Amino acid sequence: MHVSRIMSRKGHGYFTKDMVPMNSTDHKPELLAPAGSLESFFAAMEKGADAVYAGLRDFSARARAKNFSLSQMERMLAYAHAHGRRIYVTLNTLVKEQELPQLVDTLAALAGMRVDGLIVQDLAVARLVRRHFPTIPLHASTQMTVHNTPGARVLQELGFQRAVLARELAIDEVAAIAAATPLEIEVFVHGALCFSISGQCFFSSYLGGHSGNRGRCAQPCRRLYSHRGKQGYFFSTNDLSAIDMLPELVRAGVRSLKIEGRMKSAEYVASVVQAYRLVLDATERSRGEALAAAKGLLKHSFGRTPTKGFLASQQPDDIANPWQKGGTGRFVGQIKSIRGNRLSFETRDSLHVGDRLRVQPKSDMAGQAWTVRELFCNRRKVMEAKAGSLVELETPFRFAAGDAVYKVSSREAFTMSENACMRRLESVKGEKLPCRLQLSASCSSPVEEGGEVILHVSADAAAVRLDLDFPLGRLEPARTAEMAAVLKAQFAKTGEAPFRLESLEAPDFPSLLIPSAAFREIRGRLYAALAEKVSQQGFREDIAAARGAALRELKMALEEAGRTGGGRESLSVIMDNPRDWRFPLQLGAERTLLQLSKATIHQLPSLVPRMRGSEERIVWQLPFMIFDRDLALYRSTLVQLYGAGFRRFEAANISHFHLLKKLAGLHISAWHRCFTLNSQSLLAWKELGAESVTLYMEDDAANLGDLLAAPLGVERRVIVYAPLPVMTTKIRIKDVHSNIPLQSDRGEEYSVSSRDGLQTISAALPFSLTGRRNELRHKGCSSFLIDLRQAKRESWADIIGAFKAGRPMADTTEFNYANELV
Repeated sequence: MHVSRIMSRKGHGYFTKDMVPMNSTDHKPELLAPAGSLESFFAAMEKGADAVYAGLRDFSARARAKNFSLSQMERMLAYAHAHGRRIYVTLNTLVKEQELPQLVDTLAALAGMRVDGLIVQDLAVARLVRRHFPTIPLHASTQMTVHNTPGARVLQELGFQRAVLARELAIDEVAAIAAATPLEIEVFVHGALCFSISGQCFFSSYLGGHSGNRGRCAQPCRRLYSHRGKQGYFFSTNDLSAIDMLPELVRAGVRSLKIEGRMKSAEYVASVVQAYRLVLDATERSRGEALAAAKGLLKHSFGRTPTKGFLASQQPDDIANPWQKGGTGRFVGQIKSIRGNRLSFETRDSLHVGDRLRVQPKSDMAGQAWTVRELFCNRRKVMEAKAGSLVELETPFRFAAGDAVYKVSSREAFTMSENACMRRLESVKGEKLPCRLQLSASCSSPVEEGGEVILHVSADAAAVRLDLDFPLGRLEPARTAEMAAVLKAQFAKTGEAPFRLESLEAPDFPSLLIPSAAFREIRGRLYAALAEKVSQQGFREDIAAARGAALRELKMALEEAGRTGGGRESLSVIMDNPRDWRFPLQLGAERTLLQLSKATIHQLPSLVPRMRGSEERIVWQLPFMIFDRDLALYRSTLVQLYGAGFRRFEAANISHFHLLKKLAGLHISAWHRCFTLNSQSLLAWKELGAESVTLYMEDDAANLGDLLAAPLGVERRVIVYAPLPVMTTKIRIKDVHSNIPLQSDRGEEYSVSSRDGLQTISAALPFSLTGRRNELRHKGCSSFLIDLRQAKRESWADIIGAFKAGRPMADTTEFNYANELV
């Protein structure tokens, strides 16, 4: 039997019927901590996190964290569940076509472990979960750029349980989304911020194929750049710290408060979790005192300057400061001199042997960290040095005078060693299934008159329901009125049975004195009968059957794949100024794409009449971020364009499919920001309503070939010329003029452009595959796209001509096409 038939999502085991609604103001939200290592996992557990999120060694957006094997994850889940905690596994990277079978194996393993949630970016993961492993709760990663109510509603329709919202939202916007959907809402409250909107950064990938959307970000935003003769950390953000805003977040209906930091130390996790736990658990009367203590703890988390980010303001001015070094840790000084392998500096903070330091070079090279083994002050060997001391210490790395020194952890850190963590994990017994009980009692006559009592028990575990009655005979009334607590304490004693009591409901249960011997007999019979019924259900066998079905489905698609290399060729061209809409059509393009920016919307009354008769050849592209406050404008614009006869629209974000679905007879295409690296995601966009999908700009030749060969019944478009947006951000870039490029230490140049409240940082070299036209045709591509939005007018005809001739263009980049996207 298919696993989807024997387990409903509610029957998975981690949802209780008495759960308070997500938007309830009196519900304490979950405190969610990062676990990039076993040390961090146990630090989070010990300091009071309700849940952790952790990655596997594959498909994790923090590939450089230690991460975990499947066997480790299984034991971690058992440990967490035994302590009433949860683990959400991060499979939040984009998956290439050839990786799909491995993904299926991973999903089958996680379904067998009964993971509490799966954080995903790629709709391929969500599609495979829905079709084959529906017991796994789905959480939408912040990498999906869900930032408005329509986006949350699409996720709800796709079966998601939770959305991790984009970090560009103010708290009132978060509250509006939480109030409009039953989805659980999760927001980041502490830790590092990306300068770019999450999921929309190609910077690291551009510099060497190490994609942030594949978990391998090299953090080029933290490096030093120059502009108009000045050097600055123009793209380096401060760290988010919203601990002051916890009451407001609770009132906003936030279900989960997320701490960033899977690359951070166990000490960081311990101090931040402890701080937030203090404030969350404080009474209203003691909150001020708890907040002061928490901020004292956060001083030891070794982060950057704190900011409340966009939560406190739609346009904060304290997220980034170009003149402040962007290194993580507490700044303790600048190197004064270097002799051999010894460096000296005046420390602004006390230092101890055992502290961990990191030096950030003035160049854009990555910093290096090491542990202090020997410390010298006034040429004397010491164990510690006070703030203000001139210190000397040895380093295994090469640095230069003027480089910045940071303290990134203290000798007083969370001190559980990796070996101790491994021993604790190895001692964990197998996972017990969560069990929910409902109890009631009936009596033939009042207890005081000697009536016979019957205990009625309904048990739920692993999608199995069992109803049993237990005659208790005549019982005496009990003095306690807290029978639910008594019953819960008794039935929590599951012993060797493969269950753990997750919840017990006993409304209006009479006060009865039930003997301990009776409880032992009832527990034994109940859990034995439940175990037998669960075993008959064949859960593991059904997981294996679901895995086999998913793999067969993928195999059939591969066997049917074939490169046609033919088909009628079509070209679409994106123009920046809508008044230039005729130009591509005059040069033989099939269609012109125009972005519906606010400036374009204001031009529509004069523009639309001139397009009469060409409606079929115009595609209106929605901007990929439309905040709730602008929805009315865009809804009315879509209705007006529809009324004027336009039927072709392009979605650039998952939310757009909700905006477009109410208009009948549309031809919807999807922009490359609707991520597509595999056939499953292509099918997901098709099922949402897309007839045509622009393949992902970051992709390489081999994977593009796989996608073009797949028999999917959806048009696949390949970009052959476009500006290359390395980052798109809502953060105001200080002291940078759009007409003057920024330059890195390696000489690369980047320009900045602004539109509708967003800034785009683009590489000086545009992306071009014009010289690959014939090769792409051979791979099976017949639909091409040219983006002229940042090209000079005098070059337009030459760009289109180069494509038609299959001629490469000078001063351009092929991005990852000729190299492997890793």
